[in-house]
Amino acid sequence: MSNAATQPRPTPSDALNKRDYTPLDQVFIGIDQAIRTLFGPPQVTERPNPAVGLPDAELDERERRHVARLMRVNHTGEVCAQGLYQGQALTARLPETRRNMARSAQEENDHLAWCERRIEELGDRKSLLNPLWYAGSFAIGAAAGLAGDKWSLGFVVETERQVEDHLDEHLAEIPPTDLKSRAILEQMKADEIHHAEVAKSAGGADLPAPVKLMMKLTAKLMTRTVYWV
Repeated sequence: MSNAATQPRPTPSDALNKRDYTPLDQVFIGIDQAIRTLFGPPQVTERPNPAVGLPDAELDERERRHVARLMRVNHTGEVCAQGLYQGQALTARLPETRRNMARSAQEENDHLAWCERRIEELGDRKSLLNPLWYAGSFAIGAAAGLAGDKWSLGFVVETERQVEDHLDEHLAEIPPTDLKSRAILEQMKADEIHHAEVAKSAGGADLPAPVKLMMKLTAKLMTRTVYWV
């Protein structure tokens, strides 16, 4: 059998890493990524879904509804992550920074797909506000990139650290018997820690305290809203 069948599918981010594109080309690639993030199947990496093969939990209706809404919040968080990374990659100044953003964005796409599948398994839906959150996150990411690569990378570090805390809260709320949801969130947490380490080692600066506070307040608004809508 040919080895080609086992190779990961190329993504728009891979393409950006392999050749130089004009700014207009990058805009159109970004539009394609946005459409896939919000309405189509995201371009994932070669990694398997960590929930595949695990047994289904016996959840009562209250538990099922709560877990589904938590996973919806996590899904929207990954939509925001795509917006941030794509906005930052568009305005990043150094090629190495763009490459780091591109790979992290691909891995966040894995999270997006895993969360969406789990929401479907739980019989629920994605947030109706995803386009709004994506647009806002893209604008914030682009602004961070324009501020300079060290600040853009620092924004990634702080974002991933806050997401790690947020995932810990959800892991504490999900029933221990729900192995599928827990496996997804645990792998997401490991990835977020890795992304923060990569951004920090690449020169990410420590953000001012007011910026960190604003990020926390915005995240809290998102989680509370998306839980219901």
